Amino acid sequence: MKRLLIAVALAATTARAQTKFLIVHADDLGMAHSVNVASIAALETGLVTSASIMVPCPWFPEIAKYAREHPSADFGLHLTLTSEWNWYRWRPLLGLASLVDSSGYLYATESDAAAHIDPRQAEAEIRAQIARARAAGIHPTHLDSHMGVLYQNKALFEVLLRVAREEKIPARISRAHAQVPFRGALLRSDDVVIDRIISIGAEVPLEQWTQWYREAIRKIEPGVTEIIVHLAHDDAEMRAITADHPHWGAAWRQRDLDFFTSDEFRRLLRENDIHLTTWRQLASRR
Repeated sequence: MKRLLIAVALAATTARAQTKFLIVHADDLGMAHSVNVASIAALETGLVTSASIMVPCPWFPEIAKYAREHPSADFGLHLTLTSEWNWYRWRPLLGLASLVDSSGYLYATESDAAAHIDPRQAEAEIRAQIARARAAGIHPTHLDSHMGVLYQNKALFEVLLRVAREEKIPARISRAHAQVPFRGALLRSDDVVIDRIISIGAEVPLEQWTQWYREAIRKIEPGVTEIIVHLAHDDAEMRAITADHPHWGAAWRQRDLDFFTSDEFRRLLRENDIHLTTWRQLASRR
C-alpha cells in the first residue's frame, strides 16, 4: 500500500511538471476607479485569475471593500514606492524622508527610487502597506513591486525577501530574476520561484499587439508562467491620469482588457492546453 501511495504521488508530481499553468495577473488595482472596475470585471470572467493592490493610492478603499466581500479572490499587494504619473501623484503611508522627492511625493521612476531610498525606510513603508491592507480585510496571497523597485539592487531585494518570509506571503520571483547574481545568491530553497513572467513592452507596435500576445501564449512551456496585464477602460478618468505619459495609458489598458476577456483568449488557452491558476493555488501545491 505504501509503495502504491508513493507511486501515485510521483505520478502526480510528474503530471504537474508537464502541465502548462498560467497566472493571468492584473496590476495597479487601487490606482483609479477605472482600473478597479475593469479589473473586477475581468476577474469575474475567470480569465484573469489574480491581481495586486496598491495600498497608498486614492482608490484603495473601493478595491478593499470588494476584497472583503470576495475573500476567495486572489489579491496580492503591489508594494508601492513610486508614483509615476505627471498630474496624479500619491505619497507613502509613512512620512519618511528618503521615500519622497522634492515635491513630497514618491519618486517618479524606479531608478530614482532605488538610488535615493534608505532600505530600512523602504522596509518600514512596505510593512505599513501590508498592515493597512490586512486592517482593511485583505488577506494577501502574494507580494510584488510596483515598477520593480524592490528588484533594483541587493539591499532592496533583501528587504522584499525578508518581509515576504516573515509575513509568510510569497513574493513574485521568476527564474529570470534568480539568474541575476545578487538575487540568486539571496534565494532559499523554500522560496516560491515561478518559471517565467511575460509582459508586453512599449517596443511592440500597436498593429502587432494582438499577434504578440497570440505568439506569447502559443510559446508557453510546461511549468508556471505569469502574464502581467494592466487593465482599465479608455475613459476620461484614465486619459486624464495618464496624460503626457507615453506608455501604460488608457488605450493600452483597454487593449489589455479587451484581449484578456475575449473569446479568442479563451480559445487559445484551450487549443494550447493551458491551465489557469492563481497564487493561492500555487501556494497550496507546495
